[in-house]
Amino acid sequence: MNELLVQGLSVMSIGMGTVLAFLCITIFSMVVMSKVVGKLNQIFPEAVLQPAGGKARKAASSSDEEIAVAILSAMLGNKK
Repeated sequence: MNELLVQGLSVMSIGMGTVLAFLCITIFSMVVMSKVVGKLNQIFPEAVLQPAGGKARKAASSSDEEIAVAILSAMLGNKK
């Protein structure tokens, strides 16, 4: 029984070590690629497209106010 337990622990440690190594390699490669893309973005910046018509968008607060007014009018309109 003792030998079986030792074999199980060794297989478990090999498996967990393999997963840990794979995750470390993945994290390292993601960090390196992030830095490479950041440097490439500084060398070759993308052009920012302007919307057609040049009108500025309304602020989110005014849109929220319009929604609140619409809800209030709908609630008051149902009470007759």
